[in-house]
Amino acid sequence: MSSANFDGKRILITGGTGSLGQTLVRRLLTGEMGTPSKIVVFSRDEAKQHAMRMAYMHRRAATDEVIYRNFQQQLQFSIGDVRDYQSVAGALRDADIVFNAAALKQVPTCEYFPYEAVQTNINGPENIVRAIQNQALNVQTVVGISTDKACKPVNVMGMSKAIQERIFIQANMRSPRTRFVCVRYGNVLASRGSVIPLFHEQIRNGGPVTITTPEMTRFLLSLDQAVDLIFDAIRHGNPGETFVPRVPAARITDVAAALIGTRNISTQVTGVRPGEKTHEIMVSEEEIFRTEARGNAYVILSALPELRGGREPESVLTREYSSESETMSRSDVEGYLGQHRLMVDDVAAPEQDLLR
Repeated sequence: MSSANFDGKRILITGGTGSLGQTLVRRLLTGEMGTPSKIVVFSRDEAKQHAMRMAYMHRRAATDEVIYRNFQQQLQFSIGDVRDYQSVAGALRDADIVFNAAALKQVPTCEYFPYEAVQTNINGPENIVRAIQNQALNVQTVVGISTDKACKPVNVMGMSKAIQERIFIQANMRSPRTRFVCVRYGNVLASRGSVIPLFHEQIRNGGPVTITTPEMTRFLLSLDQAVDLIFDAIRHGNPGETFVPRVPAARITDVAAALIGTRNISTQVTGVRPGEKTHEIMVSEEEIFRTEARGNAYVILSALPELRGGREPESVLTREYSSESETMSRSDVEGYLGQHRLMVDDVAAPEQDLLR
């Protein structure tokens, strides 16, 4: 699908009530990639589905007319769980495009409940592939949403996501009529459970702002940039490829300082949490030899030679792609956060607008 057009397509988003899923739905409803005939939000969280549905029903401002009209015609909600094969098989039956955003993604949670991470992050993707294979479904493309933690994984979350990547990549051989691609990215600004909403809350409460370790660095990617990467993978991805965004990185101490500004608020070092990485790595030393630049992304070709078709990329990287390698200055961090309207005064408290 080199020139992707979603006109008339039936789209399924697993985990569609999460921060990324909500942004993906909003972007799909604008019609920028064409007008899908149906967008199904598939998740097990009834409360979040209800809140999301009501938010769209009540959004009637003139500037949102297109989104509201498309919602009325297209958006559907389905209760189900990627862990359950029958639930997944039923949801996939008439899907053309699948975005697998369902995940257990909190690193400490996965450390304390590792098998729960296995069931969602490994068994869930396997259920998707098995349903497509066993039922000979006409799914055109599956996009697996992964994480930097899958690269050189040191925690359960990353290990389980690394297996997800392998399952989806090898699925191109199990179900060759379906194209399976992955996207991999690090810290998503303002997503649920990420550091910036935590800092916002701590600053509003008068501090202190907690930092796990002064050495910590992170890539900075907005939710819309995450969706841009997904759309790039849909437009330009070949079977078995993994797309990685080319985005700036920052020291978390500079993020905290930029958000605090001139407020009289202190910071407190609390120590690295169970399983937490000090730096994000999105392309490993082993992967750089099959990584090429494509638009605003790095693209990692499959390790399986059958999926590369004899093509070997001319690598554009000479070392692993890490948030530690090149970080922005504090002033640049402040400008970047301001550009994405993520300073404390820019963001409403306490809830995030579902349609923002």
